[in-house]
Amino acid sequence: MKIAVGSTNPVKVDAVRRMVHRVWPEAQICPVDVPSGVSEMPQNDSETIAGARNRANASRQMAAADMGIGLEGGVHPDPLGLMLQGWVVIVDGSGREGVGAAARIFLPPVIADRIRAGEELGPVMDDLLDDHNTKQKGGAVGALTAGLVPRIDTFAIAVAYALSPFIATQFYNNSGT
Repeated sequence: MKIAVGSTNPVKVDAVRRMVHRVWPEAQICPVDVPSGVSEMPQNDSETIAGARNRANASRQMAAADMGIGLEGGVHPDPLGLMLQGWVVIVDGSGREGVGAAARIFLPPVIADRIRAGEELGPVMDDLLDDHNTKQKGGAVGALTAGLVPRIDTFAIAVAYALSPFIATQFYNNSGT
């Protein structure tokens, strides 16, 4: 089985590898650099899901894979504040789709204000942490939890949730819903 990942970010690719190989140990994981088709910093769940779906479809087609997996991080406004969140969409050649969400965490005002002003989270975190490429390491969630929950863990759980229609078929009808 060939599975394309719509990203070359090692954190996202390793999150996919971690979960997919638990189900299909022989699966070939193929990272593919594809655009999300949404803004650099998706501003709500709908936009973030659309980005993940676009990456899943584009990577599956580009790699001629059995499945495509798109992972997209974004923020979502809530009355309590701005929440960091991530979505994963998995598609196969028959049109079946799985969608999974990562856990959410509120962004502190110093970060949320900069995101609302139009900045992308990765560079904001790099600036605040005086680091480089934070999103390819522990990510914002890793920094905000002092390493208790690294970014790879949040995306790995979302991948597992998105895999559910493909691995727990006894609970799903033929349409994959």
